[in-house]
Amino acid sequence: MKPTIRDARPDDLAFIIRGNTEMARETEGVSLDPALVGPGCRAVLQDPALGRYFIAELGSRPAGQLMLTYEWSDWRNGVFWWIQSVYVERSFRSQGVFSGLFRHVLEQARSRPEVCGLRLYHDRGNERARRIYGHLGLHTANYDVMESVFRGPASHQET
Repeated sequence: MKPTIRDARPDDLAFIIRGNTEMARETEGVSLDPALVGPGCRAVLQDPALGRYFIAELGSRPAGQLMLTYEWSDWRNGVFWWIQSVYVERSFRSQGVFSGLFRHVLEQARSRPEVCGLRLYHDRGNERARRIYGHLGLHTANYDVMESVFRGPASHQET
């Protein structure tokens, strides 16, 4: 069965929070603070300028999620869509849920002249994700992501 992809709705909030929490725990061993992640997810649902969630459904049940955020590229005079907060329920894995979400986003991105590309990041230790992303045509970029985190979990503690 092929997943149905749709825009997230406010009543998807609990699913999205759970997906983000599980994804962080599974892929990075991080426990997200509910006081941050809940309002953070709600903010995206309420303000499309912050991002956009998509939900994949199988048999009318939410099976997975993906969030887009946006980055302006002056070099390309266009917007990169960043794929984030990807999660597929365990019982729906290996059933084309993420592939369906990705292809949906790719199709939308290619149809919009202001979008110059898709980007995502993943934890270096998540080899399964790396293989799946490569299978879908994504490749390692020339850049590493560096950060300085002021709130919430950091991938690397500053010394």
